[in-house]
Amino acid sequence: MLKKRGGFPEKRCVIVAGAGIGDYDHIRAYLHPTDFMVYCDSGLAHMERLRAPAHLIVGDFDSHERPDLPVETIVLPEEKDDTDTVYAVNEAIARGYDDFLLIGTTGGRLDHTLGNISILLRLDTLQKRAAIVDDISEIEIVSSRPVTVPGSFAYFSLLGIDGQAKGISVENAKYPLSDATIDSEYPYGISNEVLPGKEALIRVGEGRLLLVKIRA
Repeated sequence: MLKKRGGFPEKRCVIVAGAGIGDYDHIRAYLHPTDFMVYCDSGLAHMERLRAPAHLIVGDFDSHERPDLPVETIVLPEEKDDTDTVYAVNEAIARGYDDFLLIGTTGGRLDHTLGNISILLRLDTLQKRAAIVDDISEIEIVSSRPVTVPGSFAYFSLLGIDGQAKGISVENAKYPLSDATIDSEYPYGISNEVLPGKEALIRVGEGRLLLVKIRA
């Protein structure tokens, strides 16, 4: 679980977008005092309840009033190729960040949710660590590095998101896999469970999968 990793990453960027957050206590538990906080447009509505001041604000301010704060602010045009969130990610990459946590990026408009999930693919391609957290789930890409799932999660699902993934193994789970293949046309990796007292271990030999861990 992300919030239980030992120590704090020295250079983690947290990007907050405008999708709904219901359980602020839960989301705040993921934040570290060393995080570089970037708020995207209407993500500013979450700042007070997250209790995490902005270090950078990015947006075209079509969905939130432009703030009058003593914080670096990048004002974007409304008509552009990049969403505010994508621009914020690119800006953080340019500033040298290798570890990303995205908040307020799922729920609401499906197109924005899917677009934000695709950001995880790009960050994985760049060999950056990245995850999305929301009220009920943690979402990340599984590719070249093995990933564990603690038993504190009720379920976890593996979804084909980037063509075909091969050589998949899942250990210490109710539905284990060995040298399996998952593609984006047949979602048979839904709702697996970690065995009691264990941590599930996921490996992918070739390709990438979307891992969604569901909060108990």
